[in-house]
Amino acid sequence: MKQLVLPIKDSNVLHEVEDTLLHNFKAGRRNYTIFQVGKATLLRVSDVLALRHSEIFNGDGTVAKNAHIRDKKTGKPNTLYLKPVKQDLTDYFQWLNDKNIQSEWLFPSIKHPDRHITEKQFYKIMAKTGDLLDINYLGTHTMRKTGAYRVYTQTHYNIGLVMSLLNHSSEAMTLKYLGLDQVSREQMLDEVKFD
Repeated sequence: MKQLVLPIKDSNVLHEVEDTLLHNFKAGRRNYTIFQVGKATLLRVSDVLALRHSEIFNGDGTVAKNAHIRDKKTGKPNTLYLKPVKQDLTDYFQWLNDKNIQSEWLFPSIKHPDRHITEKQFYKIMAKTGDLLDINYLGTHTMRKTGAYRVYTQTHYNIGLVMSLLNHSSEAMTLKYLGLDQVSREQMLDEVKFD
């Protein structure tokens, strides 16, 4: 059976997930930063994990303003705006240096720094986080869905922006991806003044 993965809509739950990723794993700083980058860029997990160190950091170790990549699944070019995660990436860069971890990959495997962490490894990290917090809807796409949901709600439901950030081709696909079920549609409609 396919696992149901939903966005984290509650900010308190989101902070618990982030805190668990950061503090309950040997490579917590890396795991936390993967999640933050995925949430802020709305990339698929495969694209987040395949980011290269040189795409994100300038030669002097500062964070680039933008990263230019090509989405693996769609082949479409994608420009990532990194300012929302600049501090997280700066802290992560320091962590890599403190641990003396050098790799061409932004998110290297700790055991094999010549390779990036795999989707399977990150899935296990998210599953363990879900187990620790008793949350049954976490998966590798949680960060992308959570970022999309937050952009959607905090831009006053700008579906066009979310579609563009997700590289989706239809609004229907984006709405389904956001997990907008009947209950959340009704909650949003309750806020609308029809008179």
